[in-house]
Amino acid sequence: MVRENTRQPTEQAGHPTPDGLQHLLAGSRWKLDDIRGNVREYVTDKVGEAGGVLITDDTRFIENGITSAGVQRQYSGTADRAETCRIGVLPAYASARGRALAGRGLCLPKSRTEDRER
Repeated sequence: MVRENTRQPTEQAGHPTPDGLQHLLAGSRWKLDDIRGNVREYVTDKVGEAGGVLITDDTRFIENGITSAGVQRQYSGTADRAETCRIGVLPAYASARGRALAGRGLCLPKSRTEDRER
């Protein structure tokens, strides 16, 4: 599955084989604090300026089943109806120099945070 998912990005990047991208996606060890630091550094150095703004948006991701964290039946603009879905919060930074995603989070509904057994 990873091989098929990396075929097009590998070709677009001009790499002869998908091996490096496959390792990045499937075999690498990621340290979240290091990645956040890299993103913060990139945004500050490449995109940051005095007139920049932070934009937050919530996006609903449709999910089948109810066992995933944060899933409950609620309205989804993507489906234009109530569905079982999760709410992701996606902060982004934008300025005249460019834009970048600045993080991500999961909004947990009160029905999930108050359910001790869950």
